[in-house]
Amino acid sequence: MTAKPLSRDDIARRVGKDIPDGAYVNLGIGLPTLAANYVPSDREVIYHSENGILGLGPSPGKGEEDLDIINAGKQTVTLLPGASIFHHTDAFAMIRGGHIDLALLGAMQVAANGDLANWSTGDEKFPPAVGGAMDLGAGAASVWALMEHTTKDGQPKILERCTYPLTAAGVVDRIYTNLAVIDVTPDGLMVREMAAGLEFDELQGKTGAKLQLANDWRVIEV
Repeated sequence: MTAKPLSRDDIARRVGKDIPDGAYVNLGIGLPTLAANYVPSDREVIYHSENGILGLGPSPGKGEEDLDIINAGKQTVTLLPGASIFHHTDAFAMIRGGHIDLALLGAMQVAANGDLANWSTGDEKFPPAVGGAMDLGAGAASVWALMEHTTKDGQPKILERCTYPLTAAGVVDRIYTNLAVIDVTPDGLMVREMAAGLEFDELQGKTGAKLQLANDWRVIEV
């Protein structure tokens, strides 16, 4: 059976199923912002943006954009009833004070011990910009990394040790990729789910760190 990697929307859809009811969640730029589109409608999730918003709503419809209401990635957003807007220093105080339950962050690399690298590759053509990721990595109660499993040329992005500068050390609790859902545990990387048609040995071959397969692993359902 041929493996069927997940699309970006599939990754976001899978993550959305796991976001708990009542959580205060910060969505990183890029793939993480898509996850909010797939949270079950019977759950109330309060979205936080480090530029100073609590209570982000869905993306605006075409022609309904308000350029004064944007998230940290400069995308236009909407506000839910009861939303609040405040100075970005207060937004960072929420992060640093441990008031964010969950941060969804994109990742360039994740290490076996949960180290996160997502702000610089050292490439002079792409100037680094850490944004709020350092604070989110250190301050959020839980961090989930959303990423492609390998680079465009097939190099692993999950490694024993990151080769890029770290954003935060030992903070990632779970990794969602187009091939697998992996928990970062004290005993190592534990594969909970794999894409349909993917064999464990094939997944290990695309990973730069030792993996363990959970006894109750299952195929990713999206």
